[in-house]
Amino acid sequence: MTTRPKIIMSSLDAERLEALLDSLPHGSFPGSEELETELARADIVDPKDIPATVITMNSTVRFRVESSSEDFTLTLVYPKDMDATSDKISILAPVGSALIGLSVGDSMEWPKPGGGVLRVRVEEVIYQPERAGEYHR
Repeated sequence: MTTRPKIIMSSLDAERLEALLDSLPHGSFPGSEELETELARADIVDPKDIPATVITMNSTVRFRVESSSEDFTLTLVYPKDMDATSDKISILAPVGSALIGLSVGDSMEWPKPGGGVLRVRVEEVIYQPERAGEYHR
């Protein structure tokens, strides 16, 4: 078992995610326990104190697949902000809940379509609302 990296979360994101979890019918979201675990283990800080290198809600992040050096970019969003584009990932997706609070340089296992996993590294937080001073998004 790999050790989970330390995560940091803004108090606003934590409050919004707790409200989101509370609004879901019990058992409707299979990954709710994982998201609750991430919320419980996160260091919660004021939004203005979030380091610029941390993934927060609505952050756009560049990742690198360690085995191939292939890069891809995704934005971590609330379910209501999902659309048909492939450049977003919901916080309710298992990978989405694993992303919140990670920092540049952290790695994680990313499920591949059809089975297996890839090792993926956070390369850059391209956009972060807190860094841009956008707290009420």
